[in-house]
Amino acid sequence: MKAFEFDHNLIDSYARFSRSFSTIRAPDIAAEVTRQYDDGRFWPDALLSLNPRFLSGPTVDDLVASGDLDEATARIFRIGATPIRFHRHQAQSIAKARADQSFVVTTGTGSGKSLCFFVPVVDAIVRSRKAGQPRKTRAIIVYPMNALANSQIKEIEKFISQSGLPEELKPVVRRYTGQESQEERQRIADNPPDILLTNFMMAELLLTRQDALDANVIDNASGLEFIVLDELHTYRGRQGADVAILVRRLRNRCAPTKAPICIGTSATMASEGSEAGRAKAVADVASRLFGASIGPDAVIDESLQRATDDRLKLEDVRQQLATALGSGLPETLTDEALRRHPSLSGPSWRSGLMTAKN
Repeated sequence: MKAFEFDHNLIDSYARFSRSFSTIRAPDIAAEVTRQYDDGRFWPDALLSLNPRFLSGPTVDDLVASGDLDEATARIFRIGATPIRFHRHQAQSIAKARADQSFVVTTGTGSGKSLCFFVPVVDAIVRSRKAGQPRKTRAIIVYPMNALANSQIKEIEKFISQSGLPEELKPVVRRYTGQESQEERQRIADNPPDILLTNFMMAELLLTRQDALDANVIDNASGLEFIVLDELHTYRGRQGADVAILVRRLRNRCAPTKAPICIGTSATMASEGSEAGRAKAVADVASRLFGASIGPDAVIDESLQRATDDRLKLEDVRQQLATALGSGLPETLTDEALRRHPSLSGPSWRSGLMTAKN
């Protein structure tokens, strides 16, 4: 696929669609509207970014061997017979949860943030099942929109269904977002899921509506162990204040005697200042939203691995750079040659690169 050609075709198609609703008869106005469309006022320029290479961490089997995860958890989080290898930030998140600490994950898009909370939540559930504890809702995960809840319930259920665990050990995940029928809602109330996925508006209604069914759903979460806010950066201004009050209501209603582990995830929250300054800014926002003390040390950022040859320094490639830029890329370029190419091997290339073979 030719990405830029596709981008142009997509924009042209949308422009024809957006202009099809009216016909401008005044020539001067029509010309001005056309000029503004041609200037690209109504859409941003194309974004080209590099694929980051995240630092690797332990496998799920490694964490079982160290006692950080239960063996049943490892049977869930694998792809076929292959155990998942976590990124470093995912392993750090699991360690925070095992230490009974709240935390925030601020890693990029596609970094596997959902595993940062699903793995420790599922691990707590299977441990409680093995201990003979009764089923109840141990985690409530709040999404800003239903589309996220819909996609993530499919992913976590895919992991659980292929685990081969006996039914009494399999975590039960249900969605309660307003899309469900009355019969589905009643089943959730009668058979409490271990994990409840919802949105902040429905969570508010569950806590405030004087409805026996809703009250039963919340009562099933008595002793709540995890509150997760996905896409933390979306909760700003008045909506942020509403969500902060919602979290306090959840804590007061469902976990009055023992504070739950609060987990937030966000790809973007603070982008300016030093690393320590960004962590403090994120921690301050998270503390206000969760009503809990979350320090900068509880903000987990991504750890990236350089994809080019670490042995090459700027002085090694400086003299070769002009020649390389002037001659262009060869017809055939292997991954190994690309990693050592002078145009890519300077010290500023730390986040990874897209590799390809012609």
